[in-house]
Amino acid sequence: MPAGTLYRGREGMWSWVAHRVTGVLIFFFLFVHVLDTALVRVSPEDYDKVVATYKTPIVACLEYGLVAAILFHALNGLRVIAVDFWAKGPRYQKQMLWTVVGVWIVLMLGAIYPVLGHAAREVFGS
Repeated sequence: MPAGTLYRGREGMWSWVAHRVTGVLIFFFLFVHVLDTALVRVSPEDYDKVVATYKTPIVACLEYGLVAAILFHALNGLRVIAVDFWAKGPRYQKQMLWTVVGVWIVLMLGAIYPVLGHAAREVFGS
């Protein structure tokens, strides 16, 4: 496969950037999650305060962003695997990218209520 085949075109470049950015964001979340979970052993009271902040509508929106990052990263990762290991993968990479985007949008629409439902009830009332 010639160099640059995987990320040929504008769409490929942006999928490469989005894959790296979502990977870094997920890593950052995991780092913070390990730190805040470790806080329970140091100071259970402070841990309870931190966990209480996670129940705010703003954090619910951040959780929705986390779901978006994880889903895109996972789906795009499967696309990259297909491009790398399927003989016809490079030929169909653009179609696979748009399929990933379509599936991602459908899944994100389906995640609105489960992830943001509590925040919406808190902001707008039951």
